Amino acid sequence: MSKKRLIPKLQLRTASYNPNKMVLVVTKQFNEVIEIGDPVSQAKIFQAQAADELIFINIDRHNKDIKKLSGIINKVSEEIFMPITVGGGIKTSDDFRELLSNGADKISINTSAVIRPELITETSEKYGAQCVVVSIDFKKDEQGEYWVYINGGQEKTSYHPLDWALKAEKLGAGELLLCNISFDGMREGLDLEIIKSISENSSIPVIASGGCGLAQHFADGFLKGRADAVAAGSFFAHRDQNFMQTRSQIKNAGINIRMHH
Repeated sequence: MSKKRLIPKLQLRTASYNPNKMVLVVTKQFNEVIEIGDPVSQAKIFQAQAADELIFINIDRHNKDIKKLSGIINKVSEEIFMPITVGGGIKTSDDFRELLSNGADKISINTSAVIRPELITETSEKYGAQCVVVSIDFKKDEQGEYWVYINGGQEKTSYHPLDWALKAEKLGAGELLLCNISFDGMREGLDLEIIKSISENSSIPVIASGGCGLAQHFADGFLKGRADAVAAGSFFAHRDQNFMQTRSQIKNAGINIRMHH
């Protein structure tokens, strides 16, 4: 059985004090944003703590400069030796090429995949399905119905998360990255209901994210949600909760994850 993966999710946006610099931030329900530091040094810490891979997402709503993003990924990839997934503002096959040639291993697309689903197929055929991660942000509306949201969680679509996940897989996605917007940064656990329904119905790897506050939440994502990987942002950014510690607690819950060599 393949090993489950633990993935720090690093969110980037333009620094409040310097328009030419991107900093690492954590968010709460996609709104409240706290700047926490430099992406390259943080990536090196995660490498030292034996993270399985890293996800970088540019969440800057107004500045989706692919060149600036690829500059950071280039610096990070010179310092670390684990797979890097990059997302945020990627709209074209050329954007994929720019980031892949600067050290990204996989590209995450979200809004652009919903707006132009053929982008999934184009990039999957060109770069391989393993490079194409479709990121799905969702939450319940006022009626308690689940919907996929795009544009940084601002715009409701006509897709239910499971329907969109299965369609993305059919179009050529190699992996799915799920996040319930309402759970983001709340540290009260993952949305296991949706994660489980997508994991059980799709045959590509599912990365669960949004809401981890305890090592137990990761274990639940694997055991109850049947996810292949669990990604977290705030959890690793804020606490003394060291990556290694979390890893051994998850291991103790009987989950097959890679231990530090």
